[in-house]
Amino acid sequence: MSFPESLRALLWEGAALWGFLAAGGIVLVLTPLIARLAPRIGGVDDRTDRPRVHSVPVPRIGGLAIVAGILVPAAVLIDLDGAYLGILLGTAAAAAIGLVDDTRGLRPSTKMLGVVAVALIPVVGYDVTFDSVSLPLIGHHELGAVAYPLTILWIAALANLVNLIDGMDALAAGIVAIAAFSFAVLAASFGREDAAVLAAIVCGATLAFLRHNYHPARIFMGDSGALALGFVLATVAVQGVLKTAATIALAAPLLVMAVPILDTSFVVLKRLKYRRPPWGADHNHFYHRFLRIGFSQRRTAAYLHLWALLLAAFALLVRFVPPRPLGDWDLGNTLIVAASGLVVLLASVWMVYTLEILKARHLQALRLRGRAAEPVEDREEALERALTAGRR
Repeated sequence: MSFPESLRALLWEGAALWGFLAAGGIVLVLTPLIARLAPRIGGVDDRTDRPRVHSVPVPRIGGLAIVAGILVPAAVLIDLDGAYLGILLGTAAAAAIGLVDDTRGLRPSTKMLGVVAVALIPVVGYDVTFDSVSLPLIGHHELGAVAYPLTILWIAALANLVNLIDGMDALAAGIVAIAAFSFAVLAASFGREDAAVLAAIVCGATLAFLRHNYHPARIFMGDSGALALGFVLATVAVQGVLKTAATIALAAPLLVMAVPILDTSFVVLKRLKYRRPPWGADHNHFYHRFLRIGFSQRRTAAYLHLWALLLAAFALLVRFVPPRPLGDWDLGNTLIVAASGLVVLLASVWMVYTLEILKARHLQALRLRGRAAEPVEDREEALERALTAGRR
């Protein structure tokens, strides 16, 4: 199915548009009510358990409104006789785990184990797995029993990726909205209507939440929203994209979610380098680094959203302008994809370069530049200790 045909299917030929609108309406109505409920159940972000970019208490259980905005339209518009019942049950369970963490607090390891356990619901109970993989020059391969642990790992990883980037106003909601729209188009192009409808619903819910979450945020989605959104995105990717035999089926979800994947990979490697627990908290996320070099929260969110949008657009381009349509190389398509890929690569390199500039500036701010005679590793370790201690 072509790109115009996929958009037409989303807008006029199915329930995706109605799901998008219903989800948005529910979130717009419920979010202020949830904000009023938050102080009564301990759902206010006023603790000192991790680094924050805001200075006043803010309700942090907005995810309840998002999850309601997803579950209610999905229950009406999607056939629940099968995989999607497991997906919705798992989404609700992931939100419940997040709500406990938002109101009572959970250890990171406990939360991760909880998400892995919840992933068993759709994977084992309802056979939500990607059973095969297609790679260029290698071909199509069935995964067999390995599909189950790989799918569980994918779901748990994506749930935590979204959770980890949810540290600044509008960032996670915007990136999830971009990803959900991309998955909706991809699923529609592969003829997977229910997956496209669910992705459209997620897109509508997160876009509506931005009305209350854009800087200065009046409410956060919290773990109840972040874990649930990551969970539902992961399962939609499996049902709508990864179950297909097309080569782009493997690359597309990775491109669409590249920003949180790169962010989390960078942060975890940094923590391991300095012998800190990989699940610990610090000021090394991309948004922290943008803020340290003088970007406002709105500008930071805009840059990261634009980066995510470029990568998602490239994934869609490769889907609809494939270099090898029907297995044969097409010179025109190949040149278009190569030129577009170069633009995306250069934009990504510029983004990384901008983020790395902060080292020199921050060293100067911490008055470490004068210690130039010391080995670079020693100076970086001193900087990391300062950042871990919360200095900015």
